[in-house]
Amino acid sequence: MSTASAGFDRRAAVTRSLLGWGVVAGPFYVLVGVVLALTRQGFHLSEHALSLLMLGEFGWMQRLNLILTALMVLAAAWGFLRAIRNGRGLAVAVLVGVYGICLVLSAVFPPDPVPGFPPGSEGGAASVSGILHLIFGALGFAALAAAAFAYAGWCRAIGARTHAVWATVLGVIVLIGFFGGAAFAMIPLGVLLLWISVLAGLSWLALASSHVYAWTPHPVRAQRTPSRV
Repeated sequence: MSTASAGFDRRAAVTRSLLGWGVVAGPFYVLVGVVLALTRQGFHLSEHALSLLMLGEFGWMQRLNLILTALMVLAAAWGFLRAIRNGRGLAVAVLVGVYGICLVLSAVFPPDPVPGFPPGSEGGAASVSGILHLIFGALGFAALAAAAFAYAGWCRAIGARTHAVWATVLGVIVLIGFFGGAAFAMIPLGVLLLWISVLAGLSWLALASSHVYAWTPHPVRAQRTPSRV
């Protein structure tokens, strides 16, 4: 083994790279979603949930947005598993992975049209696809909230109490926002609650990924602190 190879931890480098996708996933999804929302005829951010962008002629763009985001989330889940090598790490990784899978399934099964969107739609009875979309959405957000709680437990175990507090708060917001939004889905309040849930969940993922990224030993052994060598 060369001196350069001995001084570089490839495993740590890969782990950090995977966790980096957890930081990117949220901003990517929100930015692309907002751009699509502002350019789709008949779509109003104050009235329509972002998932409705999967409907209509250009719905494939939002489906692709969801799938690409899901791949980033799954990469982050693998990063958590590699970084936190205990039961809590496994729980966080599995739950984040479930959220990623639910994102994919939510893209495969789009929601039902609502009155006014796509343009000219009058809504109608719930379809199998629409029901499955809601189920996978509920499972995904529940898993993301549970991941935040599991991460909070790990933070308490390593003495990072501030991280534990904000993770718990964001997890609660995810649950209240999603299920409150689902209950009031047909009025602006419901859309606002869904947005709050999405932003809280993706913020937790970014902050947790960033925290675990920094906690993971530096790939260059010479740059590690004594406690992390």
